[in-house]
Amino acid sequence: MARIVPFKAIRPTRDKAYLVSSMPAYIYPKHLLEAKLESNPYTFLHVINPEFRQDNKTQPNTVERFEHVREKFDEFCDRGIFIQDQEDRYYIYRQITPTNTYTGLISGIAVDDYLNGTIKIHEHTLTQREQTFKMYLDVCKFNAEPVLLTYPDHPVVDRIIDKYLNTRSEYEFCTTHHIKQDLWPVHDPKDIAELTEAFKSIERIYIADGHHRSSSSVLYAQSVREQNPNYDPESKFNYFLSYLIAESKLNIIEYNRTVSSLNDHSPESFLDAIKTVFEVEEKNEAYTPVQKHNFSMYLTGKWYSLTAKKGTYDENDLVGNLDARILTLNVLKPILGIKDVKTDNRLEFMEGTRGANGLQEKVDNEEAVVAFGLYPVSIEQLKAVADANDIMPPKSTWIEPKMRSGLTIYSLED
Repeated sequence: MARIVPFKAIRPTRDKAYLVSSMPAYIYPKHLLEAKLESNPYTFLHVINPEFRQDNKTQPNTVERFEHVREKFDEFCDRGIFIQDQEDRYYIYRQITPTNTYTGLISGIAVDDYLNGTIKIHEHTLTQREQTFKMYLDVCKFNAEPVLLTYPDHPVVDRIIDKYLNTRSEYEFCTTHHIKQDLWPVHDPKDIAELTEAFKSIERIYIADGHHRSSSSVLYAQSVREQNPNYDPESKFNYFLSYLIAESKLNIIEYNRTVSSLNDHSPESFLDAIKTVFEVEEKNEAYTPVQKHNFSMYLTGKWYSLTAKKGTYDENDLVGNLDARILTLNVLKPILGIKDVKTDNRLEFMEGTRGANGLQEKVDNEEAVVAFGLYPVSIEQLKAVADANDIMPPKSTWIEPKMRSGLTIYSLED
């Protein structure tokens, strides 16, 4: 049983929403981040980068830096850039991209759902990052970017969402990435009650993106509980900000790989080694994998289709059957000598949204010598791994929608 709750979002006024919302700060190259900070006094990036243009800066990821983040956030509230809703609400959020439409529900979701296994994970988290994010919550006491969660399609949820889509949205704007954004506060108490009840019938919810933010919210809640054993279970810290999207509306895209050396192989000997584990077919044009266990490869100006041979993977092994693992165990480790895909700097990952052209450009520009395209993981594969309490290989999926920061802020303070 999933437990979601409405909340009083702290959010930008309607006229400033398009100026405030931003992608996470780490997404922007340094020059672009500085340009946005310089040109837009309302962007949420100023909250995350509160010392812009200051000479005496604190160290990143420290209590002192996070204190300045909180001060800048309070300044945005004092200036009226942010306001807070007076009633608890859910929020319907939609992104329309050139290729897809994503619609889901922004809510608080229970930390206990993570602890009791209702919320399923498919990635390992790094302790250091967890502790950094927890420190951020200790000091700042708000969530600004929702964790992306997915759930089995539910007719009641669909019906209520569709009802609001036929009305004027509170926010409506388009970003420079050609993505239209809409947000509707769910204000009808009957709708709020029905949504809350509908999710109680959902047994499992899956993290699509945001494992570290989820786990750090859990650590934060546990620390508050330890300090106050008689805590109120309805206090805000027992929940974290989430964006819930139905499985049918989620888009799982492949995460491709490029490698900067052939590990002392010549292109010819490397191709010979590849042929021992794959059926290889040269292609006359850019190639994209067409099914599971089929890969693309770009080497010395040529495209190839690679199909994994029987015996190179175990169909009964949920993780071993994933294409990212097949490539690692049959090519990256034994042929290219990449022992740790997390740390070897010869290996880079490329989101599938850049397609075959992105892979070819990387090699043609001599930033890599070989590129591999993978077939996307299915939602069924992701769920099967999570249900088995197993972990997917690093960078197995690129999942959309990608959430923006600063549109609906969840306060951890009552």
